Amino acid sequence: MRVQSLTLVAASAALLAPTTFPDAPPPTRPGPQAQFRSGHQSQSGPARADRSGPRMGPVPQPQTGPVPRAGIRPGRGAAPGEDGRDEGAVSAADLLARVRDCEPVSEGRYRSDAGAPADIPVCGARDAVYWKADLDVDCDGRPGDHCNSRTDPHFTPATAYTQSDGRPLDAERLPYVVVPEPSDIWDHREHEVHGGSVAAVVHGDRVRYAVVGDIGPRRLIGEASYAAAKSLGIPADPHAGGTDSGVTYIVFKDSEVEPIEDRAAAQETGERLAREFVDGR
Repeated sequence: MRVQSLTLVAASAALLAPTTFPDAPPPTRPGPQAQFRSGHQSQSGPARADRSGPRMGPVPQPQTGPVPRAGIRPGRGAAPGEDGRDEGAVSAADLLARVRDCEPVSEGRYRSDAGAPADIPVCGARDAVYWKADLDVDCDGRPGDHCNSRTDPHFTPATAYTQSDGRPLDAERLPYVVVPEPSDIWDHREHEVHGGSVAAVVHGDRVRYAVVGDIGPRRLIGEASYAAAKSLGIPADPHAGGTDSGVTYIVFKDSEVEPIEDRAAAQETGERLAREFVDGR
């Protein structure tokens, strides 16, 4: 379940002292969408639903043996989650080792849901920002069989960023992540993050690549599209799906997929940037 934000407020992010993560991560738009270039932000944002409800996704269990190297290399137009193993792909273990420690770049900390403790910092490295949180399913955008006003009582047929043809993003088909609305906690724009930025999302031993596709509540963090959840093996039902913890979001600075809906480009770029990030290049 999700909560809505209406406007963007400029704010600046400041560095805090290094820290480590806790063991467990504790209105609608009138008329048709205006025509924007891919990844362009809409001038008004949809209202978001309350994200305080329970989610049923499994929490991944600690691995006792070696974590297999995993990655996806779908061909152009392949559906999210159709993956092949590649020995050269960056594994979940590789990425999690790289983001084990946290040097906060957020002024404060976010909540995973309304009423939850504010204990999630946004952390920074030279080439990426990252956070560890839950995953709430964002079904907003173009309506489809799984994402519509019947399946999601808080459905809004709009996203903060639009496709190259000006239409909202398709949450059922496009893996995307949601960044919080700029606030006094953190402003993603000041860290070279914007619509179309490339992200690696890790859950259990799975790594999937996505783009920044929507903007969420200013005090909450931990949200991704229906397609992203499904590709990670997380229940994608917009009403009761998602998972309460165990998801790591890594967004690569100054990266961009153009057009934003090109899933193959996000995959290719994500794999390259993840390898550079892990290798410290």
